[in-house]
Amino acid sequence: MSATTTNLQPTPQRATATLHTETNPNKKYTYLAETTPHLATILSFPSRCSTFPSLYDRTCAEIVDLAGTIASFEPVRLHVRPEDQARAQKLVDARMSTAPANHRARIRLIAAPTNHVWVRDTGPVYVRGKDDGKRYAIDFRFCEWGNKLGERIYTSSVDKVAAIQEEEDWPVMDERVRTENTAFAQRVLELENQLYPESAVSRVISGVRLEGGGIEMDGEGTLMAMESSVTVPSRNEGISREAIETELSRLLGIKKFIWIPGREGLDITDYHIDAEARFIRPGVVVVGRPHAKCDQVFWDVYNEMRAILDTTTDAQGRKLQVYDIEEPDPDLVGGDVPGEEVAPAASYVNFYFTNGGLVIPAFGDAVTDAKALETLAKLVPERRICQVAVNALPRTGGVLHCTTQQVL
Repeated sequence: MSATTTNLQPTPQRATATLHTETNPNKKYTYLAETTPHLATILSFPSRCSTFPSLYDRTCAEIVDLAGTIASFEPVRLHVRPEDQARAQKLVDARMSTAPANHRARIRLIAAPTNHVWVRDTGPVYVRGKDDGKRYAIDFRFCEWGNKLGERIYTSSVDKVAAIQEEEDWPVMDERVRTENTAFAQRVLELENQLYPESAVSRVISGVRLEGGGIEMDGEGTLMAMESSVTVPSRNEGISREAIETELSRLLGIKKFIWIPGREGLDITDYHIDAEARFIRPGVVVVGRPHAKCDQVFWDVYNEMRAILDTTTDAQGRKLQVYDIEEPDPDLVGGDVPGEEVAPAASYVNFYFTNGGLVIPAFGDAVTDAKALETLAKLVPERRICQVAVNALPRTGGVLHCTTQQVL
């Protein structure tokens, strides 16, 4: 018997729920903190066109290892392209071969037109209706991180990308694939209502374009974000910051915005907040401190961020408690694959809360891996912390939080 549940469609006898799109422009919603109990976690198995040849196998293995770790806490919905089903199933079976039966049963492979592993950005963001308490999910209309169409997921030149594709006969992320990426959030919700009709969710289309990794909320009305990845023409041309705040207040129940300048163009995301500063709980923030070997620009952003966070208050009027977690030695993370990220996205604060747990990355720097675990264990003593070893993911632009999305 397979180690996982692989029903890809509901049985004919089972009722399904059609996806409803809420169109009332005045309806308000509330974002629940990531620490709120989850129904499941969404993950995505990489398609061949969403990464590059030399790191593809390793990326697949890291996603499946993450799925297995999360399954020790809660159900996992792993979205997989039909043509990648056999590969994903084999990896899942191997990863879960010694796991308890109830953990194995928590991983469900779902056939879907998925490409990027970065479901924090491509997937829906779950909220509740402020007036009715019902389940909704925001579709922020993913646009390849501000229409970065000449790249895949790493900061390589178009010429290098073309050379890799020609040499390896590797598929390109063309217009059809990019359309799938934009439509992914809607498709996730359609599949959810087919497979789990007992807890139907409605879709809300945002008037503001952004990625889930570009916003960080405490669940009590406070939002942190980098200006460089939200209030920029690449996402929201012609929309003022005031209008953006009005829409995000409506969609997420935000009462206090903490804006940090960031740096547009420094990486493909334009400097997402979830790799830099995260809420441990309301009033408590952890910040990624650059390694001594990092370039000055990363220190400039860090210093700007600390200056803001050290002097601001949250939506409830609390002064923030801010803790640093030093990033690993970049020489111990990066490799020599042509086209990979020049500065690996090696941030310990790109962690993920699960039901009763906290999953954090380990990058292979024994000193900083241990220190990050020690710091976070002190901050959340009530949770079981697991470290997941990653190398391919940071070399292509993200870590654990980037690849997960909680279903609430």
